[in-house]
Amino acid sequence: MVTATGGGCSSRARFHERDRRRCGSGRGVAPSEAEYCRSRPDPAEHVAVRLAAKEAVYKALQGSDAARGIGWRDIEVTRATDGRPDVALTGLAASRAKELHVKKVLLSLSHTHEAAVAIAVLSTD
Repeated sequence: MVTATGGGCSSRARFHERDRRRCGSGRGVAPSEAEYCRSRPDPAEHVAVRLAAKEAVYKALQGSDAARGIGWRDIEVTRATDGRPDVALTGLAASRAKELHVKKVLLSLSHTHEAAVAIAVLSTD
C-alpha cells in the first residue's frame, strides 16, 4: 500500500558553478554521494538530481512536527546492484519511516543538462 508520495525538482544551472565544492564539502550530500557525482562526466547533473530526490523523500515523510527536523544528510541516494536508484534513511528520516510503517521507498529520478526531477513513493508492502 502507498503511504505517501513526494516530489522534488532542481535546476542543474544552480549547481554548475558550485558542483565541485558541493561534491566535496559534505553539505547536502553524503560522502558516497559526492564520490559518485565526482565520477560522472557532469557532476552538477547528478548533484541536482540527488537533491531533488532528497526533497521528494523529505516531503513524503512529512506530517508531524518532528518530521520537519529531517535533514538532507538523513536521506542518502544510493544505487541498487541493478543500477536503479535507492534510498538509505538514517536519523530522524529512519524514525519517521518506522513510525509510518514504511517497508520500501520507491524512487524515480530524471535529469537533463538543464533540470532534475524526482518522485518518491513510501510503501508499506
